[in-house]
Amino acid sequence: MLPIAFVLFFGGIALFVTTLVTFQQFIPGISSVVMFICGLISFFGFMAIAPNDSRVLLLFGDYKGTARESGFFWVNPFFSKKKLSLRIRNFETGSLVQPEEKNPSTGQVVRKKSRSSGKPSKVNDRDGNPIEISAVVVWKVVNTAEALFEVNDYEDYISVQSEAALRNLASRHPYDSEDHELSLRGSVTEVCVQLQQDIQERLDQAGIEILEARISHLAYAPEIASAMLQRQQAGAVVAARTKIVDGAVGMVELALDQLKNKGIIELDDERRAAMVSNLLVVLCSDRHTQPVVNTGSLYQ
Repeated sequence: MLPIAFVLFFGGIALFVTTLVTFQQFIPGISSVVMFICGLISFFGFMAIAPNDSRVLLLFGDYKGTARESGFFWVNPFFSKKKLSLRIRNFETGSLVQPEEKNPSTGQVVRKKSRSSGKPSKVNDRDGNPIEISAVVVWKVVNTAEALFEVNDYEDYISVQSEAALRNLASRHPYDSEDHELSLRGSVTEVCVQLQQDIQERLDQAGIEILEARISHLAYAPEIASAMLQRQQAGAVVAARTKIVDGAVGMVELALDQLKNKGIIELDDERRAAMVSNLLVVLCSDRHTQPVVNTGSLYQ
């Protein structure tokens, strides 16, 4: 189509000049003008599409299709062509979009459209504890018509719906759990899968596919962070002490059984209780013990 456009454009110019020079009839002059206009209009039908780009084609407001293949093409010059990227994009929840700014007088772009860094959202978990949470969402456009015509601004729509899905997810699960149930901190993989599914359900009508949604920040809110840290430390100390006591009881039981089975010494109930007490003190103490040698009998 490109050679035809050049022929019409430059042929119309040549025919018009020839008509003026030779003073021919009026009809060739009209034909040259028509050829020139047709050639000029045909140039508006050419478009170049880069890889992972697309053009949504409209004819007087009627959707006619989408060109997705990269290359140089010609379409109906009266088609309006809207550019839409098919590249994979990502953002962090809580980030703000800065709109594009143009100079009113010249129309030049003063500041391009950009997105600020994400800020964690503050929300209460299932137990009512205030937490801070944010997520990184990876997405791409799969249906250009739905992305342009079903929602007003699909990028803003993705941001708002992802934030809403993240808040809803955080309110359904506890931050941490001691009963091995699903929690935000202890079940990261399962929680991320749920988050991806929740966001996808909200964006199906906008022609968007969510490739990945992963929590990027998770912490207690500053007002309760210190108290929750002490709680976690206390839980860790209790768990460690429980394990130490279980091991110490097993060692004491083993020692008593071996003394009895090998007939090394016969212990009555009082001596056995004293031995158990001493061994448990030594094994369960959190610091080094110093033995005291009893030079008399147990009853003195």
